[in-house]
Amino acid sequence: MVIVDTQQLDSRRLRQAFGTFPSGIVAVCGHDGQAPIGMAVSSFVSVSLDPPLVSVCVQNTSTTWPRLRALSRLGLSVLAQDHQPVSAALADRDRDRFAGWQWRLGPTGAVFAAGASGWFDCTIHDEVPAGDHTLVLLRVHDLEIGEAAPLVFHGSRYRQLAASPEDLL
Repeated sequence: MVIVDTQQLDSRRLRQAFGTFPSGIVAVCGHDGQAPIGMAVSSFVSVSLDPPLVSVCVQNTSTTWPRLRALSRLGLSVLAQDHQPVSAALADRDRDRFAGWQWRLGPTGAVFAAGASGWFDCTIHDEVPAGDHTLVLLRVHDLEIGEAAPLVFHGSRYRQLAASPEDLL
């Protein structure tokens, strides 16, 4: 084990250390009545069963989050293993983030990625300042469970889950 003096932490090493923990990628999307709005996050966490809460962390410098925050409903789509282009599109600041992939508008105004591993229709429950990010607690009002395996992000790259030998029997 390498002990690091916290005064010597730099953002590159910290990001590298954070990358040792795999995470999924979630599309956070809504519709403002004119066009879909969305972004990709890798900080999705289940929080509570009662009330049903999940969370995401959003960079304070995000220009997309203020637009999403203003919407009455947000759709969270757990991206599937074939959704690497969706994740890349939602992270791209220089193009139409919704071009080239299929999405659907839910009855509440939430937007969902077609073929995802799971979908959550949410409202903002609370926001908590957390350093250079904001922890956003979201109340789940409805959900669907898909069949697809999730997209995994680990070590600064996309990965796929491998089936265990028992799953192949």
